[in-house]
Amino acid sequence: MRISVTADVFKLAEVFTISRGSRTEAKVLTVRVQDGDHYGWGECVPYARYGETLDSVTDEIMALPADVTRQTLYDLLPAGAARNAVDCALWDLEAKRAGKRVWELAGLTAPGPEITAYTLSLAEPAQMRAQAAKHAHRLLLKIKLGTADDMARLEAVRAGAPNARIIVDANEGWSAEVYADLAPHLVRLGVDLVEQPLPAGEDDALIGMDRPVPVCADESCHDRASLSKLKGKYDVVNIKLDKTGGLTEALALRETALAEGYKVMVGCMVGSSLAMAPATLVAQGAMVTDLDGPLLLAEDRDTPMFYDEKGIHPPDASLWG
Repeated sequence: MRISVTADVFKLAEVFTISRGSRTEAKVLTVRVQDGDHYGWGECVPYARYGETLDSVTDEIMALPADVTRQTLYDLLPAGAARNAVDCALWDLEAKRAGKRVWELAGLTAPGPEITAYTLSLAEPAQMRAQAAKHAHRLLLKIKLGTADDMARLEAVRAGAPNARIIVDANEGWSAEVYADLAPHLVRLGVDLVEQPLPAGEDDALIGMDRPVPVCADESCHDRASLSKLKGKYDVVNIKLDKTGGLTEALALRETALAEGYKVMVGCMVGSSLAMAPATLVAQGAMVTDLDGPLLLAEDRDTPMFYDEKGIHPPDASLWG
């Protein structure tokens, strides 16, 4: 079997801003595993927050043995972007060899569409209100926040989209004091969920605090090993394949998290349709699906994911799985 890695760049439709900075393009790695007449592929987004770069992740992948399998992969690479792309590529390869869909191989029921959040970038209140008004027809909006003066932004988005469901992502940008001050206003403004209000290393402060709106662990939850550290802090876990290190661990994390009483959100980095495809299998029945990466792009894979009023649909076999 031959493994190859290419770096691809997809331009964004608009500048995308979170509390850590802005970007105008999505830089991803595309992994292909070739076995005779069959090949599988997958995508990952190396993330600086976790010490990953395009070069470091490429090196991890290219150091793998040619006979790697999904079973041996988990002993060779830790959870993260490199393992994700290879794991998803191997699932795709298995499906093509077997002439079946990945959901069949994984013993899952046939997937259907899921309503997905659409993300509004962090900006000044007037700009965020305009963004919200432009996308007020969408059923679920996600607001990027994470500053000490976000109240005006919350008010602006609600004014721009009075009927949409709203979730908030602070990207570790609040202090315990800021979160406590904002919490009752999240209720007043009809926010459904708040993601990662505090830095992952400081989230013990959530223990004992009122959580009038469900609080979701993002940066604090990577894989099943993370769950033991979330007790008393979080109500929901955000499963992203680039954090879990692939579809295999993502499905296992979902099962374990639900069994332990957490609700599940399925999210993504800013990537192409190839990255969203396997995540749709994890998103089935999730409390929140946030797989809007391709909606933020000005360009995408040749066979993109399909979105309509029912949400994001499962991938066509010509794309993945």
